[in-house]
Amino acid sequence: MFGGGTPELSAESYPDKRNIPRMDFLVLFLLYLALVLLGFVMICIGSKTHYLQGLISRGAQIFSYVIPERLQRAMLRVLHYLFHTRNYTFVILHLILQGMVYTEYTWEIFGLCQQLEFSLYYLFLPYLLLIVNLVFFALSCVTNPGTITKANELLFLQVYEFDEVMFPKNVRCPTCDLRKPARSKHCSVCNRCVHRFDHHCVWVNNCIGAWNTRYFLSYLWTLTASAATMAVVSTVFLVRLVVMSDVYLQTYVDDLGHLQVVDTVFLVQYLFLTFPRIVFLVGFVVVLSFLLGGYLCFCLYLAATNQTTNEWYKGDRAWCQHCPHMARPPAVEPQAYRNIHSHGLWSNLREIFLPATARYERKKK
Repeated sequence: MFGGGTPELSAESYPDKRNIPRMDFLVLFLLYLALVLLGFVMICIGSKTHYLQGLISRGAQIFSYVIPERLQRAMLRVLHYLFHTRNYTFVILHLILQGMVYTEYTWEIFGLCQQLEFSLYYLFLPYLLLIVNLVFFALSCVTNPGTITKANELLFLQVYEFDEVMFPKNVRCPTCDLRKPARSKHCSVCNRCVHRFDHHCVWVNNCIGAWNTRYFLSYLWTLTASAATMAVVSTVFLVRLVVMSDVYLQTYVDDLGHLQVVDTVFLVQYLFLTFPRIVFLVGFVVVLSFLLGGYLCFCLYLAATNQTTNEWYKGDRAWCQHCPHMARPPAVEPQAYRNIHSHGLWSNLREIFLPATARYERKKK
């Protein structure tokens, strides 16, 4: 595949580096990976503060002077449709991306790994994870998240204690005209109040609430595991190719006519030129594994501490919203929000994976 022996590689087989001597594929890819991860961390941390919101607002003001008004209105309509109305755009996009990744894995990596006598258990593991993932993906899409109605309003009011800070008593939803149980929220996208509301996920086109959080966590875990497994199998395949061909022991002639030993940068670019789709797939699933893994850890932290994304986001400002700044004495420090719903790790997890209200609803039916 690489050829036997240790022949010298000519300068023509190596990408021209006279204009940008060191800004090659590997450096650009690592820079891209760092920027993506940095942006993801900034969004996760900064979204809880007014600072990021201020930056976004100022950026929107700057762009408003550059982009024509008609184009701005069109962009706002598209964004409103994508993120503020129920639609299947991201569901379809999710399935397309997943199909493209598994098609490439089946078309090239699976067959080549069989030639290199990889264990079939490792090769079939991504398919097993895909099947399980699609089951939980479908359940996350179609399961009732815990919609509050006139029939179950009294039941939900008894589930959680009101903390009188983030969730005060006797508050009615102006849209649904229902009393709001503790930990509930009205979803403007689905136009309904949801019990133990976490967030609205565009990828499953559904709210994540008390009755489907377990499915969403299982979907997220299997998706992360499938991406990581595919990344490991693909990376091991490329490493084994390099080791078997001894290409790392070869030399090449650079643009100045000097004999150079193959280094990591050259090796990655050589693999990219030889197997461009596989290397691109490896880069994609590696980035995806980092992003999904970080988000999964965040969701597991919320589950272990019995918080929702909505409560985490609003937690630091709950006391300030309840007690206006002007009403507090200047010397009194604002109190931090205290989570009264956490009752230990196993109780918190049991509450998510065995919601009592869901069992009660099934018995009643």
